[in-house]
Amino acid sequence: MEQVVIIGSGCAGWTAALYTARANLNPVVVTGMMPGGLLTTTSIVENFPGWPEGIDGTDLMIKLQQQAERFGTKVKFGSTVDSVDLSNRPFKLTIGKEEIETQTLIIATGAGHRHLGLDSEKALDGKGVTYCATCDGALPMFRDKPLVVVGGGDSACEEAMYLTRFGSKVHLIHRRDELRASKIMAERALANEKIEPVWDSVVTEILDVNEGKVTGVKVKNVKTDEETVIDCAGVFVAIGHVPNTQLFKGVIDMDENGYIHRREGSKTNVEGVYVAGDCSDHVYRQAITAAGMGCAAAIDAERFLASLD
Repeated sequence: MEQVVIIGSGCAGWTAALYTARANLNPVVVTGMMPGGLLTTTSIVENFPGWPEGIDGTDLMIKLQQQAERFGTKVKFGSTVDSVDLSNRPFKLTIGKEEIETQTLIIATGAGHRHLGLDSEKALDGKGVTYCATCDGALPMFRDKPLVVVGGGDSACEEAMYLTRFGSKVHLIHRRDELRASKIMAERALANEKIEPVWDSVVTEILDVNEGKVTGVKVKNVKTDEETVIDCAGVFVAIGHVPNTQLFKGVIDMDENGYIHRREGSKTNVEGVYVAGDCSDHVYRQAITAAGMGCAAAIDAERFLASLD
């Protein structure tokens, strides 16, 4: 029987593993099908403390993994948890034909970006199509060039305002005739002279005229069906996130969008089960905050196990 099992291998998961490993709890990390999580899709991370020149997202995850393994973390690469039984402790996790029992569980399954669903979006992902202005907005490929943000909520407005620091102009494309963001956020965005709203419109194709990078978007007005082309160097999709929490529906308390509720610290409604990272955080969604949450979950799990002893 294990003391700690961690589901997820992003910043939250590896940090939780590092802390529980250093506490001699010999944690097991179940990586999922994308070891390292969403950060491995980012070409360079410039805002993680300790890397003044920036670091490739995959390289950062590898270093966190190596650090956790150095202290005795056991890793199940490419494995996913098929089912969980949290009705009694030890908890039971089914991974293929294997069943693991554990005294505590840390959920660090992250979240995925909601996509537009276009073939061109997939083809140009990382070549001008991105889902995080804070992560990628300062890259040279976007500086002093027109940019596009797709979305109409708080996140889209925040992305657009952030990108005005780097882009020459930001087109904010929204399918309705008014933003669904909070009033103050919408007012701030629309008051910014570098942000140009494109109302009642959807992106139907992301263009790649020069092959290899984004050169523009094809936009359709949903009221008139008129199509236009907007030249841009980057497309920032901000239409929401989907937390990877389906496995725990009906077992762990979560909000209407699937984000797991945190009680005191990192605790969930099930004693001995903790949560960290983007599967619980719909506000910040940064690598550094996920790492901090992973640390908190590890400490909470360690203290719970100590109380049992």
